[in-house]
Parts: sequence; structure tokens; C-alpha cells
Amino acid sequence: MEQNMKLTSTEFDKSINAGTSDKTLEDRGSFQRLIEKLLYLTISRPDISYAVQCLSQFMHAPKRSYYEETLHIVRYIKRQPGLGILMSSKGTQQIEAYYDSD
Repeated sequence: MEQNMKLTSTEFDKSINAGTSDKTLEDRGSFQRLIEKLLYLTISRPDISYAVQCLSQFMHAPKRSYYEETLHIVRYIKRQPGLGILMSSKGTQQIEAYYDSD
């Protein structure tokens, strides 16, 4: 997500009479389904959890720019397939953690 990006609801824009060109999505179902999938993906990809959580607050009336930001997250995931938490299928009950002391 872009730094210092201001996310405002459509109700807020109407209350301050903001004449923005950013319109509400007509098909909000596609945005909602995409956010639902990304919310599930945050289990193994904690690096996207903040951005997805911020965008999920506007599921009832998403704007076009929110949908574009969501697609930006999807493109980020496609470019970085090796990031995330890998879960083994062995079923061991042992947790391994690594850290950098610097």
C-alpha cells in the first residue's frame, strides 16, 4: 500500500462535500470476494495483513481506488511467491523460530 494514503468512506466524502472523481464500485461483490480471499491468505502471509485489514473496513461501499489497491496487493503476492510462512504437512508439534540479533 502506498505510504500516507488516505482512505475515506463515501459517507465522509458526502459529509464534507468532497468533489472527488473516485466513485463507488457498482459491483462490490468482486471486491468483497477478493478481500475475503486475501484475509484468508494473511494466515500464511503476515506481510500483507495491515493493508488487507485497512481495505476490509470499506467492504460495504468500496471505491474504485480501493479495488485498484487490492489488485496491487495481488500483484505483490504474485511477484514474491517465496515470502510467507511455510507450514509442513508432517504434523510435528515442534515450533522452530529464527531471528537476526542485529
